[in-house]
Amino acid sequence: MAQQDAILTHQQTQYQTKQRHRAIFASVLGTAIEWYDYALYGAAASVVIGPLFFGAAGSSGEALAAFATFAVGFIARPFGGVIIGHLGDKFGRRPAMLLAIILMGIATVGIGLLPTAETWGVWAVGLLVLFRLIQGFGAGAELTGAMTLVAEYVEPRKRGWYTSLVLATPPLGIALATVSFFAVSNLGDEALLGWAWRVPFLISAVLFVLALYIRNRLEETPEYAQAMEKAQDTGKANKLPLTKMFAGHWREVVLGFLAITGHNAMNYILAVFSISLMVGSGMDRTDALLAVTAGSLVSVVLTPAGGWLADRFGAGRTLAAGNISGLILAYPIFMLLSSGEFLLGMLAIALGYALVIPCTSGAQGAFLTELFPVSVRFTGIATARELNGALVAGMSPLIAAALLEAGGGAITLPAGYLALCCLSSAVAIFFGLRSTRQRYR
Repeated sequence: MAQQDAILTHQQTQYQTKQRHRAIFASVLGTAIEWYDYALYGAAASVVIGPLFFGAAGSSGEALAAFATFAVGFIARPFGGVIIGHLGDKFGRRPAMLLAIILMGIATVGIGLLPTAETWGVWAVGLLVLFRLIQGFGAGAELTGAMTLVAEYVEPRKRGWYTSLVLATPPLGIALATVSFFAVSNLGDEALLGWAWRVPFLISAVLFVLALYIRNRLEETPEYAQAMEKAQDTGKANKLPLTKMFAGHWREVVLGFLAITGHNAMNYILAVFSISLMVGSGMDRTDALLAVTAGSLVSVVLTPAGGWLADRFGAGRTLAAGNISGLILAYPIFMLLSSGEFLLGMLAIALGYALVIPCTSGAQGAFLTELFPVSVRFTGIATARELNGALVAGMSPLIAAALLEAGGGAITLPAGYLALCCLSSAVAIFFGLRSTRQRYR
């Protein structure tokens, strides 16, 4: 009998390990697709979206219009994060994650098939905005769901490391997107503006089908299943997680919002605005894309180190250290980006992705998942992250472009904006460290 029990226990352990690995892989793949899609549009905004859809606005106007449509996706993200997050807390992580990836896949492929303004006029612009809204709605829950899924499958003391594996994939998605546009850019302007720009968008269909297949085979997270079973037994089923979150955990939402402000500003300025700034400073377009690709790959390798530091020294302290580094490096990064030199531009990207993003990204998963209890975790993290995404991440390239133009091309104002974002995060984390002391483990 004891031997049979040992065999059953061993089989159960193996099954749980298999599910955990599947959950990590599904989360990493979905996150890579999300950031591939978003960085893809960011790279396209700097290269082809403006001329193909907003050419009538003039050279300066088309760039602002393209960045504005980039920001539109972030307007939808809070709504997607809150609504899909609510569904994830009420019905389970798995159905919410399936819905998120389906919406993202439809929107990205739709953009790749969309006729340009020359063919469909204002209808093309309207559909572009619609697809960006759908893409943003789905993406609003994607990374939050991935972090939550992994955090609830692993031991609490290893949350930093394992969630950092998920959070290391955004730079990989950025790199894949910029490599895609680097490849099609070499075909020449005629081919690029004619048909080649569509190819990177359509490639995402393959990744989408793979992610959908894997996620459909996932089971519910053990922590969520246990929490819901306990709630049913005590008669406290999670009927309205959204209401519960706003009523009892709004302080955590504010703290989570402020804590990632520096990260999002730095990340999107490096991934999106830096291409426009480097090209405008005299760098060749393909060199600018290559600089972002090479620099961002540094973060793929180093972000897990940030997760290890979060487990070793605390997620809040690690997150604060990353933002202080961003505060110090804000002006030097802009100075290097505006030099017009390839090596200096690549150094600027590498500084951000080597010294700032590994800490702010690697510690983010553990910090945010520890802020909220299981019953409102998906909704709470999604609300904090995606409100910040709409107001900070999505707007940062547009704000930086506007500040650069307002300053007559001087980098002081956009660099000051980045420094202020990092400072606000560091201060918020400093005053809120008590809230992250594993309150809900």
